[in-house]
Amino acid sequence: MSARGSPHASGPPSRRGDHAPKGADSLRRTSDRCECWFRRVLVVVLLLGLPAAAGSAGLTAYEASMRTVRAQAAERHQVTARLTSTVKGDDWAKRAAQVRWTDTNGVVRTGTALVKPGTSKGATVRVWVTRDGTVTGPPASTLNATTSGWMVGGMAAFGVAAGSCAAWAGVRRVLDRRRYARWDAEWLLVEPQWSARFHR
Repeated sequence: MSARGSPHASGPPSRRGDHAPKGADSLRRTSDRCECWFRRVLVVVLLLGLPAAAGSAGLTAYEASMRTVRAQAAERHQVTARLTSTVKGDDWAKRAAQVRWTDTNGVVRTGTALVKPGTSKGATVRVWVTRDGTVTGPPASTLNATTSGWMVGGMAAFGVAAGSCAAWAGVRRVLDRRRYARWDAEWLLVEPQWSARFHR
């Protein structure tokens, strides 16, 4: 008997799916394909959009902070002032006290600054003032600008990641609802046939 017509002919057996079109999968539903493509889009967003958003937001915040740093550095300067009265107290927290100094034009000015408790009247303190003689805090530094840039960039990155996760969860929820609805509809058609088999 010829082996050509034999069901046990030699040679490697054909694999399942050899006759199916390339990329086709009878078990994959339309919702599965949508989920796969949406997952790929989110991966691209995370790989490209997250660094871009974080870098852009961080750089913008840093440049804005640096403008503030330069403006405050030009507006504020330190002067040596003297306390007009003794600062009472023995704790560590600074307290507001009145100080007096003479500006570059020879005008005597007064203001309120934070001074350590226990500092006696007439003691000298260094205070920051504006051009119009108002006591203020020290100007922002480049460290403040750098910190602001990193914080804003990190918040932007977190926002992109959180938005992507929320979008993924939302899409999965919508697709799962459609799947469950389709399964229920199909079960309504199949269940009578299954029931009939066991009641014969």
